[in-house]
Amino acid sequence: MASHLIQGRLVDLPVEVRDATICSAMYLVRADAARAVLAYSRMDVTEVLPGKAVCTLAFVEYRDSDLDSYQEFGVAFLVRPPEAGPPPRRGPLAGLKDLRGSGFGAFVHWLPVDQGFTLEAGRSIWGFPKELAEIDVRLATPYKRCIVRKDGRLVVDLLIRPGIPLPPARTPDLRGGHDGTSGTKGAAPLSAYAHLDGVTRRIPWTTRPHGVRSRPGGALIRLGNHPIAKELSELGLPKPALMTSTVGHVTMLFGEAETVQP
Repeated sequence: MASHLIQGRLVDLPVEVRDATICSAMYLVRADAARAVLAYSRMDVTEVLPGKAVCTLAFVEYRDSDLDSYQEFGVAFLVRPPEAGPPPRRGPLAGLKDLRGSGFGAFVHWLPVDQGFTLEAGRSIWGFPKELAEIDVRLATPYKRCIVRKDGRLVVDLLIRPGIPLPPARTPDLRGGHDGTSGTKGAAPLSAYAHLDGVTRRIPWTTRPHGVRSRPGGALIRLGNHPIAKELSELGLPKPALMTSTVGHVTMLFGEAETVQP
């Protein structure tokens, strides 16, 4: 088992999140604009439709984790794995074929947090682009809201209206365990990608969501005057969301990062 020394504490991998809430909004954006944003990483976005990529804005309240409790906001893009090869020829079904054939991952472009320990751990262990910001997550009301300020300037104010409940996912438990009743757990394996200090890394990430609600649209976004807000505006935001989702309770595992060559 790998361990990392962070601020005098040993952090063992995989890092476990035992209780968190996630709210997210997914947007269709111009693929050429998304590629310009991610040019530093040499990762390529997945064109889910001709000329269209997916950008997701998400906020998370971590209540119980190996990295303590904290709040986080993320800007991520759906990307093609580095080993996927050249993208398929454009066509109405090219994006669907690419997702099925090559798979996909979530490239984490911006990841502000509000606590120093998780900032250092995220950057040192996985190369996540974490930075400190003022993050105000509000989950107590029917509408879920997050306000992010950086350097005294508003970056984004995101409001999400929860949708209808979805049935729980049933996929194999990747840790090899069983729940004693159904023989499976809602474990969804994902690959996150991040680029820091000139290095691109892949981070294995497993989630077990409970209390998922989703709907078309459902988001209201306001951008501030911070450079990240300008970057989001160049992607075409604010605009109606493709869909939104809320996860009332989720557990997660983050494994050891590996360096990749896009």
